Amino acid sequence: MSDIQRWKVTEPYLHLHCGLGEAPYYEESSQTLRFVDIVKEKVHTVNLKEGPSSHKIIHVDGAISTTAHIQGTEDELIVGAKLGYAIFKRSSGELEYIKKVWNESDGAGKEERMRCNDGAVDRAGRYWVGTMNDPKVHEPSNEGVLFRLDPDLTLHRMMEKVTIPNGMGWSADDTKMFFIDSPTRNIFVYDFDLESGNISNRQVFFHYDDDEGEGVPDGFAMDSEGNLWTAICGGGKVLKVSPEGKRIGEIEMPTRMISCPGFAGEELFVTSAEEEEPEKYPDSVKYGGSLFRVNVGITGMPLHRFKRTKG
Repeated sequence: MSDIQRWKVTEPYLHLHCGLGEAPYYEESSQTLRFVDIVKEKVHTVNLKEGPSSHKIIHVDGAISTTAHIQGTEDELIVGAKLGYAIFKRSSGELEYIKKVWNESDGAGKEERMRCNDGAVDRAGRYWVGTMNDPKVHEPSNEGVLFRLDPDLTLHRMMEKVTIPNGMGWSADDTKMFFIDSPTRNIFVYDFDLESGNISNRQVFFHYDDDEGEGVPDGFAMDSEGNLWTAICGGGKVLKVSPEGKRIGEIEMPTRMISCPGFAGEELFVTSAEEEEPEKYPDSVKYGGSLFRVNVGITGMPLHRFKRTKG
C-alpha cells in the first residue's frame, strides 16, 4: 500500500476535551463549522474565517448526536437526540421533540437505555438517524434501529438489529446508500431508490481488516469524486476509500479515538473523543476530544436539508 496518499496531523485546530466529539457540519453561508459533544451535552461552533478565537459553546438540556438544516429556516435545526428527532433553536438553545422513536411495543426501559447516534439527510429531504444503546446506561447490543423520518414526519424503521450505527451517505447518482455498523468493521452498501426511500441488496463495500491495525470505522464524509473518508476510532487515522471500495489514502492523527470527518471547502475537519484507555495509550490522551484540520485538496459532496412539510 506504499502508493496510497498520505497526510499527517500533529496538532489540533481546537484543543478541546470533548467526551465524544461528533458530527462536524460546515455552514457555508456563515462560514461556521459546528459539531457536538454527545457525552457532555454541548454544541460547539467556530467561524472558520475568524479562526479558533471565535469558538463558542452552547449547553444543551440533553444529548445531541447529529444535526441537519431545515429548508426554510436558519435558526432551527433538526437533530437526533436522546429520545428521537427534535428541533434545536440556535438562538435560545431550546430543544423540543417532534418525533420520539420508541413506543410501548418496544418494551419497558427502551427510551432510557437508547439514544440516537449518527444521521444524514438524503436528496429527497428525509432524515436518516441510527439509534444505539446509551453507554451511560447499557453495554452495546444489537437492539439499535436505523430510522427514516420523512418530510411529513412519518417515521419508518429501515433496519433492525444494529449495534453502533455510524456514517451514512449516498452516491452522487442516488442509486447507492452507504452505512456503517462499527463493530462489524464494515462499510455496507445498499441499492437505494430515491423516490421511495427504500434500501435493498446489502453488500460489504469495504472491510477494515485486523491486519490493518486497531480500531473500527466510525463516521464518514464523501467527497465530490465519490470517495469516502472514514474515521477509524481506536486506530488514530482517517482512511480515504475509493468508489471501488479500495483504500487509497490515509491521514495519521495524533490521538486514537477519531470519530467523524466533515468537509469545509478542501479542508477536512475531524472530531475525536477522549482516550478510553489512558494508562495503556498515554500518548493519545493529550489531544483526545480535540478538533483537527487537514487540507486534502478536494471538496465534499453537498449536504441536504430536511424538507419539513408538517409541524
